[in-house]
Amino acid sequence: MSASGGTKAIVAALVANLSIAVAKFVAFLFSGSSSMLAESVHSLADSGNQGLLLLGGKKAKREATPQHPFGYGRERYIYAFLVSIVLFSVGGMFAVYEGYEKIKHPHEIEAWYWPVGVLVFAIIAEIFSFRTAIRESNQTRGDRSWTEFVRHSKAPELPVVLLEDLGALVGLILALAGVGLALGTGNGVWDGIGTLCIGILLILIAIVLAVETKSLLLGESAGVEDVERIKAAVVDGDTVTRIIHMRTLHLGPEELLVAAKIAVRHDETATEIAAAINAAENRIRAACPIARVIYLEPDIYNADAAATATNPGQATEAPGTATTGTGSTTGTGSTTETGSETGEGPDAGPGAGPASKDSGH
Repeated sequence: MSASGGTKAIVAALVANLSIAVAKFVAFLFSGSSSMLAESVHSLADSGNQGLLLLGGKKAKREATPQHPFGYGRERYIYAFLVSIVLFSVGGMFAVYEGYEKIKHPHEIEAWYWPVGVLVFAIIAEIFSFRTAIRESNQTRGDRSWTEFVRHSKAPELPVVLLEDLGALVGLILALAGVGLALGTGNGVWDGIGTLCIGILLILIAIVLAVETKSLLLGESAGVEDVERIKAAVVDGDTVTRIIHMRTLHLGPEELLVAAKIAVRHDETATEIAAAINAAENRIRAACPIARVIYLEPDIYNADAAATATNPGQATEAPGTATTGTGSTTGTGSTTETGSETGEGPDAGPGAGPASKDSGH
């Protein structure tokens, strides 16, 4: 996992949710409160979600294989997406159903001290878990707002735990309000209304998680700062004079693919170009350590042709977007691109130089 903080936050949430789930279920058995039943299922679902995140982190560490040459880094995105499905179905929909049934068929809460006591205990435990997630997130959040952190983080675990803990805290407050109003008025409908609100809250959080993890699954480019560092590292002003176009793609939270067509001087030899490519790869990895797979294709830049949009290597999209390369593997641990275009796509045309080489992971 990206950092010990991610694992620490997940484990803290898992311990808190398991203990809370048991306490809530015991309170439901003694009181008959539907809010407590919905909350116990919610905590049980959250516990399963933390287990999924830990499993995804373990599976993502597997070595690359011929069938999966870029490794298994995206396993973490898959399991984070599964978390959103579990939260929606097991947590949210169940709570909505329970709330609807309790509103239709209300009954008084028995042994009120059980749900109230357990909810107070659960709020304290969730505050501890939420505090841990906030503290660990601050180590990687930087100066970004919390909204930006959740929306743009490439590692899914901490945003998932943050939203789960936030939902759990708000859900507990709603459950306490529902139970309190039901006890104060003697009308069990309030307990059902609290349960219904919990379900709606969980469904909204699940939708946010699903949207964000879907974007990661589809494949996101590097962040703006990483793109700028890579661009600055590629050009040496000597052999490599400019970037014609560049694409980046996250293979996992800490694995970045970089593919670029670079302009070299027309009078350089193949040996000099190969040395320049190797040097550029070293500079990229020094500037952006998560750049694990790098493809650099040399070309001859023609300013006049670029001005008339006929240059074979003219950029057609902004740097940093995902690429569909033309490379082919030639053996374990290294990959070479063809080094020439054959008339397919926006970069078609003559003038591509020698093949570029990935120096390995």
